[in-house]
Amino acid sequence: MRTTPPLPLPVKRALARLGADIKSARIRRQITAEMMAERAFVTRPTLNKVEKGDASVSMGIYATVLFVLGMTERLGELADVRHDELGLQLDEERLPQRVRHKRR
Repeated sequence: MRTTPPLPLPVKRALARLGADIKSARIRRQITAEMMAERAFVTRPTLNKVEKGDASVSMGIYATVLFVLGMTERLGELADVRHDELGLQLDEERLPQRVRHKRR
């Protein structure tokens, strides 16, 4: 049996929320679990894992489920540099204090 490494608690919570949001979106669209599994090319047990936020499910399956729900555009925004506040702040801190012109 495959085991997954222990996850930090914030990661577990984020995955659980993602799973719950996916299930809620499926229900709002009136898509049955059976139809969703078929459209995403996964089994019902795998879809159940997705909707519980199971970390052992591949990101590709999560992406396919989001595609079926019409939500794939959000995937590209997950690590978008425009939303990386810490990275942008670190870049700004590395800027030189003053700029000198090169002598010729």
